Amino acid sequence: MIAYLRFFVRAIFLILLLLSGLLTAAIALPFMNRPVQDAVTKAWSCCLMLVCGVKVVRHGTPIMSGPVLWVANHVSWIDIFILNSWRATSFIAKQEIRRWPVIGWLVARVGTVFIDRGQRQAIGRVSESMKRLFERNICVGLFPEGTTSDGLDVKPFSTSLFEPAMRAHVAIQPVALVFWYEGQRSGKMAFIGDQTLIGNIWVLLSARHVCVEVYCLPAVTQNGQPSPLGRAELAAQVRDAIRAKVAQG
Repeated sequence: MIAYLRFFVRAIFLILLLLSGLLTAAIALPFMNRPVQDAVTKAWSCCLMLVCGVKVVRHGTPIMSGPVLWVANHVSWIDIFILNSWRATSFIAKQEIRRWPVIGWLVARVGTVFIDRGQRQAIGRVSESMKRLFERNICVGLFPEGTTSDGLDVKPFSTSLFEPAMRAHVAIQPVALVFWYEGQRSGKMAFIGDQTLIGNIWVLLSARHVCVEVYCLPAVTQNGQPSPLGRAELAAQVRDAIRAKVAQG
């Protein structure tokens, strides 16, 4: 009964927050300069985590200015907003997310680049979009697992979208997301398998004591400096760093 009440109260605030986000994105966001847009995105994402009952604990030193590629493990639809609550980030996301009700439209409005892996030219188009974002000193977020996991381990990485950052000599920084539920590591909040978005929202909003620790790990490349490693080796180094933190908890 308490879980139902918790869900009901949070759902009301979530709907109000989503409505405010839709209005802001549709009416005000196009007239804001980039710093104001970033500030609004960060503030809205922080509010979303508060409404969802998710405590975000940050560790490490993120690159907060200039272009950077944040490479993170992927557990839930809230990952985008967790990272946006730290620094406004334009994500590379699968095309399916664009079709999610409300959330898909919102993430599109804040600069998400969608990739349809079923199309032969998709990687080339996304690479060009990433290049333009880096030229504007924007933080780009990448989930190279290509899908979500239970958050207790890290799936193999797709390496193709490391290439644009390497060619631009942009810093690549690993980011590990570690999920906790009622004081223990858990995959309960993971958006995986046949679960629907609505089903996952129910799990999240009805739960308590949800915490996500975000670890910004040392960058493996620096701005303006070419990588001494090849793409596969670099991706493996990033994955190993994230996996070590995820396993350690």
